Amino acid sequence: MLRAWRGYRAYKKLPADWRNIVVYAESGQDWHIFERLIENLNLALFKKVTYVTSDPADPGLQLQHPLFKAICIPPGFFLTLHFNMQKADVMVLTMMDLGNLQLKRSINPVHYIYLFHSLGSTHMVDHANSYDAYDSLFCVGPHHVAELKKRAELAGLPQRNLFEYGHPRLEELLGDAQKSLEVKVSSNVKTVLIAPTWGQDSIFNSCGAVLIKELLEAGYHVIARPHYQTLSLTPEVMEQIKQQFAEHPRFEYQDRMSESNSLLRSDILICDWSAMAIEYALAYEKPVLFIDLPKRVRNPDWQLLGIEPMEISFRALAGEIVKPPHVQQVPAKIERLLANKDEFKPRMQQLRAEMVFNLGHSTELGAAEIARLADEAADKRHLREQAGVG
Repeated sequence: MLRAWRGYRAYKKLPADWRNIVVYAESGQDWHIFERLIENLNLALFKKVTYVTSDPADPGLQLQHPLFKAICIPPGFFLTLHFNMQKADVMVLTMMDLGNLQLKRSINPVHYIYLFHSLGSTHMVDHANSYDAYDSLFCVGPHHVAELKKRAELAGLPQRNLFEYGHPRLEELLGDAQKSLEVKVSSNVKTVLIAPTWGQDSIFNSCGAVLIKELLEAGYHVIARPHYQTLSLTPEVMEQIKQQFAEHPRFEYQDRMSESNSLLRSDILICDWSAMAIEYALAYEKPVLFIDLPKRVRNPDWQLLGIEPMEISFRALAGEIVKPPHVQQVPAKIERLLANKDEFKPRMQQLRAEMVFNLGHSTELGAAEIARLADEAADKRHLREQAGVG
């Protein structure tokens, strides 16, 4: 409570030029999404950035630069008050559902910029109105633009800035994949990465232990990589799995979502409805085996858009599907997918070019757009001040 109050007070004391571009992170897990953008804003565009995080362990709090300030306001009363009352020209965030939960748009004029950090679609896994409150949305690919335009049409939303951004995380993974080709050591033991979404109908919560046992008995090296929400909401699930397989020499546990080493070392991914499967296939040109658990649906009316979500359409392109009662089929399907991996690569290369904006240039273009919007918002603020309005 005391730390939140101090952070709230520190922000309120900032002069206007330090409130021109404000970035908000719910968790330190988000730092890898913002780091390169902030670097471009500071070093290339000489823009001041104030970074507000709700995570006392956020690595962004350690960054030292004369054009960068970091403030921590943990969740609770003062964070809610900060959102409701804050003054900023633009605010950049990856937090969904602005205005739908306790964190609302400010009573003051703020231009809210949402950064998509996933290739997944907007209208099935998320609520129908999850993105309605943002003024600019930095889209990963053409599917985001089409979905958001259709949503605005159906809901009667005002025109918004749908910026063709791209996917910096995918670019990082592509770079890592290229480097790994130079040092990759072949092994007779194939590595299977299990990295699903979260919730009661996700792999680890429903059939994780059975699946891991099947894979270990088939001779694979298995990496279990839970979603951070699984660790937050049902930590006992992963504790049980860790205890059950901790002594097995071919079992490995990884709980850092920003790391990419486990992705590089794996030969195949096992997933459910996580959009990470799309990133994995497009970046590493490796196949995915999907466990056919119930869809993650938070928008029961998703079919009204008339657009098939990427999470569904991509499955047929990226690998094979196994129903939970038939996990004993998984090893045979893995072998079949790995045997045909050379046919898989060119298909992913083509899809990557079609599905993602600005490959290799997203962060510099994104930083330039943020700076443009911030300058525009500052001009409007100056006009309001001259007119004696808020």
